[in-house]
Amino acid sequence: QVQLLESGGGLVQPGESLRLSCVASGIIFSTYWIHWYRQAPGKQREWVAAVTDGGDTNYRPSVEGRFTISRDNAKNTVFLQMNSLKPEDTAVYYCNAYLNSQYNYWGQGTQVTVSS
Repeated sequence: QVQLLESGGGLVQPGESLRLSCVASGIIFSTYWIHWYRQAPGKQREWVAAVTDGGDTNYRPSVEGRFTISRDNAKNTVFLQMNSLKPEDTAVYYCNAYLNSQYNYWGQGTQVTVSS
């Protein structure tokens, strides 16, 4: 059974930081691209960042320079370090493990709220 478990969300003030984690089980983690998505209230889910199986990274422009995605294949874990958080970063953040359209898995999400 495949499971992705996110953690690390919370309530922070603008300018502060959070580190999200996503632990995977039931997959050959090192072969998957791992993505972070987010969904704000009343909005569509949007892609945030990705790390390939080879360790290359990509970010949506609005978070580049503030967020860092990384992976630890030995621990089946991906991280999203979020610095200089803004109110517009408020959303539920989801971890996604993607190999192909048949092997595409989601976590349950973790809430991030940025508010003064």
